[in-house]
Amino acid sequence: MAAKSRTREYAESLVIAVLLALCVRSFVVEAFTIPSGSMEPTLLVGDYLLVNRLSYVMKVPFTDVVLLNLGTPKQGDTIVFRYPVDHTKDFVKRVIAKGGDTVEIKDKVVYINGLKVEDGHARFADHSIIPGNLSERDNFGPVIVPKDSYFAMGDNRDNSLDSRFWGFVKRDELVGRAVILYFSWDGRSGDILHRVRWERIAHIIR
Repeated sequence: MAAKSRTREYAESLVIAVLLALCVRSFVVEAFTIPSGSMEPTLLVGDYLLVNRLSYVMKVPFTDVVLLNLGTPKQGDTIVFRYPVDHTKDFVKRVIAKGGDTVEIKDKVVYINGLKVEDGHARFADHSIIPGNLSERDNFGPVIVPKDSYFAMGDNRDNSLDSRFWGFVKRDELVGRAVILYFSWDGRSGDILHRVRWERIAHIIR
């Protein structure tokens, strides 16, 4: 009888632990890894980050149904969201503009509502300028961001698939705000010790 009670205790504890973990993952914080260089140098391939799921919205677990609106992304926030073209994928980009703003890009320079944006996060690997009739990369718009939507771009401006190419991020596609790196792994380095980017661990994402 005692053994059975102990087994039941362990089982109940395991169930509670699993439920708590699911609740934390669904409502509070979630871990993500960076697979591409579109946010370099802010985020590197092999970075592992934690996302605050309560920054903007609370959703029904495992869905994109919004229960509560908790905040609004600000210009400059690094956000994780469902890729508008394919909701099975998560993207991470930086908020450039919000609903009602007019966005225009002229020769790589971003203008919001006619004003030049001074963005210290932006990096350019290719200094050539592509005309707007050939690509939206360097010359784009002007467009007005729809209500409850956001215009997002990668910091690695010449190598980022973002709002210039697939449109806007809707509010119900938001997952949360990227807040901190908890691990970073450089798969290109030689020995294991040097593969860990120790200096990036516990790095606050800005």
